[in-house]
Amino acid sequence: MKTHNLLIIITLSTLLFSCGSNQDKRKKNFSIKIDNNQTKFKLGETLKAGIINTQNIKIDSVVYHFNNKKVSSAVNFGYEEKLDDEKLGKRTLTAQVFYNGTIDTLNKKITLLNNVAPKLYSYEIINVYPHDIHAFTQGLEFVGDTLYESTGQNGSSSLRKLDYKTGEIFLKKDVPAKYFAEGITIIHDKIIQLTWVSREGFIYDINSLNKIGNFTYNKSKEGWGLCNDGKNIYKSDGTEKIWILDSTTLAEKEFIEITTNKSVKSKFNELEWIDGKIYANTWQKDGIAIINPKNGALEAVINLSGLREKVTQHSELDVLNGIAYKPDTQQLFVTGKNWDKLFEIKIIKK
Repeated sequence: MKTHNLLIIITLSTLLFSCGSNQDKRKKNFSIKIDNNQTKFKLGETLKAGIINTQNIKIDSVVYHFNNKKVSSAVNFGYEEKLDDEKLGKRTLTAQVFYNGTIDTLNKKITLLNNVAPKLYSYEIINVYPHDIHAFTQGLEFVGDTLYESTGQNGSSSLRKLDYKTGEIFLKKDVPAKYFAEGITIIHDKIIQLTWVSREGFIYDINSLNKIGNFTYNKSKEGWGLCNDGKNIYKSDGTEKIWILDSTTLAEKEFIEITTNKSVKSKFNELEWIDGKIYANTWQKDGIAIINPKNGALEAVINLSGLREKVTQHSELDVLNGIAYKPDTQQLFVTGKNWDKLFEIKIIKK
């Protein structure tokens, strides 16, 4: 019985190895060749690719897929496209090669960058208001004249309703100690709050701050910042991705990747939607990135260096984090983690 079983195992192993070898050999019949072996492109450049057919196998046709576009090629089996309205970041060019009733799928990774360097802006302080020095600010957003704030750290996380001029806390709800709260956004009269690594978020009633629901992250692993455009919610997770969420189900539908003209960027924290753009704190950086939500281009940076030195210096003082915009008055406010001041600033475009 043991000998019989051993023969079966040997036979099956041989068949599996044989099939795997044939499959690997078949896949090597074709590969994607990009002109000049280019792996990084900028908007406005043209991507040209073709199929390398080492075995001179008769190809019936090739279908290319790139950035949700499908292109069939039956003449020279090549691909050519000017990259002018694409989403930026790490992308994959896929080719399906049809031959002898068989399909081989090939992939080639490229990085698509913006074609313009980010503009550099400075700032001017317009007003200074008091801010709770013990508030580890993770999210900041206005509704009318009322400022809503999310604070972080396990055991100290909270959701707050504030008078921004005096710093008075109208209402505060503590978050259970096992959670490290992160960014917030307000949409459809509900406050959406993230947690950092628990892969779970909370939904609150805007008036009472009572929790009325929960949601989970279905693709991203962490929660950092949130903002919304009135229809969609945008969520950062510490990577190069900013996820676009359905405002009703809070499911992650798709994402953009943030790039400059030189590289893909990451660690975007607190977010704010301002005049059709995403404004984002970059963790450990004294500045705010201005991002195009359509393609992920990092279009400008507001240099806020020197602002941290204007708050009370203490052992728990942490990074710049917190952007709030009052669209009715076009006022922009910023603060930081355990900062005792909230600054109203004006952007100076050089």
